[in-house]
Amino acid sequence: MIKQDNAEDIVRRATTAFNAGRHGEAIELCEHGLARQPGEPMLSHLLAAVLFAKGEIAPARKHVETSLARRPDNAAARLLAARLARSGGEFDAALTHLDRVIALKPHRDAFVEKARTLELAGRKAQAREAWEAIRKAVPEHQEASARLGRMAWEDGDLAGAARLLERATASAAPASVWFDLGVARQDLRDHDGAACAYRKAIEIRPDYAEAALNLGIVLQESGEPDAAMQAFARAYALRPQLFGSIAMALTSAPHGRLWLDERALRAALEHDPEKSEAVFRNDHAPTKG
Repeated sequence: MIKQDNAEDIVRRATTAFNAGRHGEAIELCEHGLARQPGEPMLSHLLAAVLFAKGEIAPARKHVETSLARRPDNAAARLLAARLARSGGEFDAALTHLDRVIALKPHRDAFVEKARTLELAGRKAQAREAWEAIRKAVPEHQEASARLGRMAWEDGDLAGAARLLERATASAAPASVWFDLGVARQDLRDHDGAACAYRKAIEIRPDYAEAALNLGIVLQESGEPDAAMQAFARAYALRPQLFGSIAMALTSAPHGRLWLDERALRAALEHDPEKSEAVFRNDHAPTKG
């Protein structure tokens, strides 16, 4: 039996349940509270947040809109509404919410969300300006450095990209950022640095097939064909669809091998990747920028 608590009590209990991973209980508490107090803004906001965490976008949007109808100047609800709109590809609506959040209560999360939204909307110049403003205010901001590094690489500024991505990996970074650093170093012909970055990406995410493929390419270009084959074998085991890319890499690099028999190449790639785990160890950490 749900106790006849007021909205604040229900919010506290539902938040505790949600934080403990009991999402169903949190939803039930919110729904019972809203049955007694339809449209109550705190409960509507919290229910929207729980539903969003569960990936239930449409009902979450309905509840956050209900909350905002009662409290249009609630910055936290506006921020949630922006995230929900962005997840649905409604970037203009998301940016409208974010501009309101920034006017109401400017804080880092809102500026980061705006930069992400601008980038997803394809407004690259505005996104770059937003990320640069964040990095100027918080020089150690990892995501800003990572995104600006990726943009620099896309613009052909390889050295600038490497510097920014090295800064982004100066603290714990996701595998995708290490992968981008590997790509920038690979394009700079820094094969050892690229190999270190790809190994780190694989260490963080062992199923990162693209990182294993690129590791094989840089090892081959460094004149390490046996180690390259071990990396290619890992990539092939993770994603057999990469066979064409592996075959092309093996025959096009300066230290490549010529494979005339596709079956022989597949057999060579199908050895046990566990036997060659040493090629994936990140024994030499890359220099931090």
